Amino acid sequence: MAKEKFSYRGKTLDELKAMSLNEIAELLPSRARRNIKRGFSEKHQKLREQIKIKNNVKTHLRDMLVLPEMIGKTVRIHDGHKFEPVVFKEEAIGHLFGEFVLTRKKLKHNKPGVGATKSTANISLK
Repeated sequence: MAKEKFSYRGKTLDELKAMSLNEIAELLPSRARRNIKRGFSEKHQKLREQIKIKNNVKTHLRDMLVLPEMIGKTVRIHDGHKFEPVVFKEEAIGHLFGEFVLTRKKLKHNKPGVGATKSTANISLK
């Protein structure tokens, strides 16, 4: 079975890349649309330009929107500790950078330590 061609709200990726930012905003959900209509900050504009020019850009801006021009690019997003590389695919359009890199690790519980239960209270510590 052949892989289906990607489309976002009836538009192909090539059509999305050819659209202006305001036309793209009309297709996005309300939060993303509002973000675009209010205008990007200077930091967001600078990041957009860097991503257009080169690949593997580092950023702390977790509230940046994934736009069609960023598809296929690698962006290294800060998680509070290190920069995690993320390759944006078509399905990421309209999402925020921070959604792809978690800031908290998953909690993993191990066995209880010595003295934590009554049965381990009598174990020698030597």
